[in-house]
Amino acid sequence: MNFDFSFFLFSASLITGIIWGGYLYYLKRTNTEYIEANEPLIVEYARSFFPVVLIVFILRSFIAEPFRIPSGSMMPTLLIGDFILVNKFTYGIRIPVINKKIIEIDEPKRGDAVVFRYPKNPAVDYIKRVIGLPGDRISYVNKHLTVNDKPMKQVSLGRYQGIGQGKTMTGSELLSEDLLPVEHEILINHNAPNIKGTFIVPKGHYFVMGDNRDNSNDSRYWGTVPEENLVGRAFFIWMNWDWENTGIGFNRIGTVIK
Repeated sequence: MNFDFSFFLFSASLITGIIWGGYLYYLKRTNTEYIEANEPLIVEYARSFFPVVLIVFILRSFIAEPFRIPSGSMMPTLLIGDFILVNKFTYGIRIPVINKKIIEIDEPKRGDAVVFRYPKNPAVDYIKRVIGLPGDRISYVNKHLTVNDKPMKQVSLGRYQGIGQGKTMTGSELLSEDLLPVEHEILINHNAPNIKGTFIVPKGHYFVMGDNRDNSNDSRYWGTVPEENLVGRAFFIWMNWDWENTGIGFNRIGTVIK
């Protein structure tokens, strides 16, 4: 069980519901007329907060959850300061707090941008792109990706010009990569060390990488992501606020993540 924000929302819903429901039950048992003005202060707060907290808990647990991008590991797709929405039911319905899947809906596809609980520390959420599915053979050599012995096509788009906190990536090569069928952009820093390796993705696991290939702590370093660690698929940028440099990035608002 992870004692994250979902746990506290669940606890708040339970406590306020018990207080309000208990008070109504008490009135019924004592045949006392309900008069809002006579409510104890704690009951008034519980009655006010219970529906709000419950609705937020349901929406956040089963529909969509907001996240903020704190690092540049998914540049150029996601920038530092992007606020994103994550679809919580794409990969199945899970019981909140204990995170047990009860309804199968779909499975991650190659190219999906996914949020997951970091295997080394499940209290921390990461976002990366799914590169390898269960059973896949992944090779990364000389900054080129091969999936099941098939090279993924890369097309150079020129020199990348970073903005805001991402200015440090200015000068990297911007490329379009085809993951068959998802095409997306990546960054390569040819001055960075050449990380290489071959990996077999275990059953029930996924191999993930950041789009900022030379500035991403991903499956190349710590291994694959278990299916039970998946939180959902990132699909929408609803706000961008890089408060250290550019402020609100209005041009980022409403961007669909691919």
